[in-house]
Amino acid sequence: MPELVPFPVTPPPVPCPCCCQWLFQAVFPGAGCVLTSSHSFRAGGAPPGVDPEAFSWFQAVDTDGSGYISVKELRAALVNNNWSAFDTDTCVLMLNLFDRSGSGRMDVCGFSALLRFIQQWRSLFQQYDRDQSGSISFEELQQALSQMGYRLSPQFSQLLLSRYAPRSSSPSIQLGRFIHICLQLQSLTDAFREKDTALAGTVRLGYEDFLTMVVTRML
Repeated sequence: MPELVPFPVTPPPVPCPCCCQWLFQAVFPGAGCVLTSSHSFRAGGAPPGVDPEAFSWFQAVDTDGSGYISVKELRAALVNNNWSAFDTDTCVLMLNLFDRSGSGRMDVCGFSALLRFIQQWRSLFQQYDRDQSGSISFEELQQALSQMGYRLSPQFSQLLLSRYAPRSSSPSIQLGRFIHICLQLQSLTDAFREKDTALAGTVRLGYEDFLTMVVTRML
């Protein structure tokens, strides 16, 4: 069974979809971001606990002036090292993790937290991008997963690459996809551990139990 060891730069934990408030508080306990109906942040400065730079960026990204960021607006804001946009699936994942209201949109507090979250992952990504190419190759991905504590075969790493990397003679993954892969692996590993109570590395599952585990843990 893949066992996780501490990350060189500890990324935030992956919550279930209903635990976004817990995620925000656990990752950024000092943020203290509070929005109230009486707080008109467009007329003044950033809300308490929100970095002013993140606030300015939020206002630029919130193109419709709604006070919230949609998936479309988020995708226009997040870029990989090669200046390509994060893919839509990863943006949906990010929004779901930091949508504290469950409305399908992200407020300024969630956006500020998301920026710090991505910066942590960017630092980790750069550590594993050994040749500083701006993307993660098969060898770098295999090494990254190994150092994170996953004992996975080269064949599985190749499967991940073929699933998440653009088709190419030398496929590699950008930052957004790297985050997506790591969060998905962590979530599914946690689900497996819940079933593997004996820590044997194997579990017996009925067909529907298997489907339920995957569907509830797919981010």
